[in-house]
Amino acid sequence: MCPFVNLIMKYIEKVPIFELNFKQRMSATQINILIIDDLHPCFFEQQGLQNFKITYLPEIKAEDVPMALVNQQVLVVRSKVTVNSSICKFANALQLVARAGSGVDNLDIEWLDSKGISYFNTPEANSQAVAEQTLGMLLSLMSNITKSDREVREIKWDREGNRGDELQGKIVGIIGYGHTGSRFAKLLQGFDVKVLAYDKYKSGFSEGHVIESEMDNLFNEADILSLHVPLTKETKHLVNNNFIKGFKKPFRLLNLSRGEIHRTTDVIESIKNKKIIGFAADVLENERINQLNNIELKLFDQLRSFSNVVLTPHIGGWTHQSYRNISMIMSLKILDFFDNSAHLERGFKEAQKFP
Repeated sequence: MCPFVNLIMKYIEKVPIFELNFKQRMSATQINILIIDDLHPCFFEQQGLQNFKITYLPEIKAEDVPMALVNQQVLVVRSKVTVNSSICKFANALQLVARAGSGVDNLDIEWLDSKGISYFNTPEANSQAVAEQTLGMLLSLMSNITKSDREVREIKWDREGNRGDELQGKIVGIIGYGHTGSRFAKLLQGFDVKVLAYDKYKSGFSEGHVIESEMDNLFNEADILSLHVPLTKETKHLVNNNFIKGFKKPFRLLNLSRGEIHRTTDVIESIKNKKIIGFAADVLENERINQLNNIELKLFDQLRSFSNVVLTPHIGGWTHQSYRNISMIMSLKILDFFDNSAHLERGFKEAQKFP
């Protein structure tokens, strides 16, 4: 028995539906789906997927993916590899790349477009999770929750040094009003704040406490800025010294998108000169914190030394509910892709500009 089948059999016991249809799928001449990252079992339970031949290899090594792509029409990936010409060098039948998650920065979009290979992501699946994490981190900044928690654990009782600031009456700027940005704005409804939202690719979304705005409005009015954009050529290091200097008032900054959207050196400098009065990030420029080079380590040490900085390990979109939602929506989108003949449209794509 080939090694890939051995690996598949290892995971069958976790997914009962998979076991029922395994022999049928392996013997049928159907559309092949290769899954190289972990998915919730609900993916395999979706009605209609019994017509596909699924190869589930969540523990496959990155170097083994190219050969595994032979004769596969669909690749399901989370973050294990960057999907590019190198990974796909033996992908002789690939029609669709399905990204389990909101970003598409590990997909070589230009190369996929040039080959007419379709792709989509699932930003709607974890938008509530990221929005709630954003709100939680903002409240932690406003009320010095993480700072005071650390101090109390060290037997330090400093009420005055941890005097908080209320959200009520503040002006919150949101860049990127897609699934997550709009969810975050909705969560802010009960706080009596004014929300200024800027989205380069959307318009006509002003409603209630949310005002569609240009960047100049955010620069002039915002007390808080929250980033909800994908990592692209135009957003990489969007938040740099010039950008930060554009704000009229000192402000709090939240980044729950991608680490490379902010330039760490410039954020640190702005925290030191008090232009940024609080920084919360669920992402870092380099998230392999055990493999930082000397320069990166020095910057990280500076960042984590600030008492007005809150850091979490990219968990915003990773809840028990979003884990299931991502897999469920992934299965439905794959079915819809083939049911509606989208696979016949060269270069068809559904990846969102703003997750």
